[in-house]
Amino acid sequence: MSTAGLKAGAKVITGAVHRPHLSPARIALIAVIAVFLIAVLRVVTGATDLASSGALAAAIGLAVPIGLAGLGGLWSERAGVVNIGLEGMMILGTWGAGFFGYHYGPWAGLLGAMFCGMLGGAIHALATVVFGVDHIVSGVAINIIGYGAAKYLAARTFTGTPGGGPTQSPSLGTLPTISIPGVSSGLVSLEHKQIFFVSDLAAILGSLVTNLSVVTLIALAMVALTWWVLWRTTFGLRLRSCGESPVAAETLGVNVYRYKFIAVLVSGAMAGLGGGYLALVAANIYRDGQTGGRGYIGLAAMIFGNWRPGGLVGGAALFGYTDAVQLRGGGSTVHAMLLLLAVLTVIVGLWQIRKRRVLQGAAAIAAGALVAVLYLVTKTVPDEFTGMTPYVATLLVLALSSQRLRMPAADGLPYRKGEAG
Repeated sequence: MSTAGLKAGAKVITGAVHRPHLSPARIALIAVIAVFLIAVLRVVTGATDLASSGALAAAIGLAVPIGLAGLGGLWSERAGVVNIGLEGMMILGTWGAGFFGYHYGPWAGLLGAMFCGMLGGAIHALATVVFGVDHIVSGVAINIIGYGAAKYLAARTFTGTPGGGPTQSPSLGTLPTISIPGVSSGLVSLEHKQIFFVSDLAAILGSLVTNLSVVTLIALAMVALTWWVLWRTTFGLRLRSCGESPVAAETLGVNVYRYKFIAVLVSGAMAGLGGGYLALVAANIYRDGQTGGRGYIGLAAMIFGNWRPGGLVGGAALFGYTDAVQLRGGGSTVHAMLLLLAVLTVIVGLWQIRKRRVLQGAAAIAAGALVAVLYLVTKTVPDEFTGMTPYVATLLVLALSSQRLRMPAADGLPYRKGEAG
């Protein structure tokens, strides 16, 4: 089958009109506006941790495992298999990183994490693709299996090791970090001068060139590779056709089972790599319960990104940032973010009204006004609620972006070979 024939068939498969995506210039403009808003918020509220290089470096560390989990979900769902088992695959990845990292070194730990996550993906693929089990049921089962298997294996393999035990591994080796000499120190100096916008931009750039883990660069490479494979190769076109209309893909000669199986295996490997990052980079040790629900947030980041790699990165960065600022700044920093939330919600409401969605726009403006009143009548956010910040951000972002989302047409739908006949 020729590539041209597949492309012609893909137009029938998707049945969707072309939607222009954000150009690099527009993405850069959005980034500049975001930095400007953070700079204004820092000056108005006095919350210096909103744009400090320390907070931004922490945000990167928190965003990477979320992004890798979301990338795993992207591969699976683009092939039409819903994967809510990302959390369980990440858990398996943390144990794999701990076991292989302790015995064979940190690089082997990364490979072990991917392998263990892939095992979880293989179980999910076998259940959903081969045996036709409901995708949600299988995903929930993978989460339960991953949690139980990691606890059992940790107790069997780490008990009695130096510094290890039934709930944690011994200390693991470290992976390299990258800094650019001269540039890092210069940006830090510029950040400390507290120049409006300039220092905020220097803090962001400084966090990208100072002590950056090599796994972070690998994760960014995986995002770029995913975009190229899925949107620029015949293999990717066939895989995405399985998520849009597997019956039509089958009539064009695509082995739907094979592509779905490959996609879910890659999905598990990406989620496992995210778990490996938590064990080898974020903590240098495996601990029970290390993922903390990041697999679910990764799934939300993928949905926020509209099942595309670029949007997924933006969603992971947002969730990582909100998590970082609440961990470092506590209630006062989260309180400052209420003002930004109020302004953005009102802007979204006005945009909805402009699109003639009056009811949704009015609701958003009312919500923004309530948040603004809450900011004005309080001085801080109780510590009991600051830990909810990333999860609340997840819900708000998904609610505000739900009207522009388009999932793959056959995502989660059952498929049996021979239906085309």
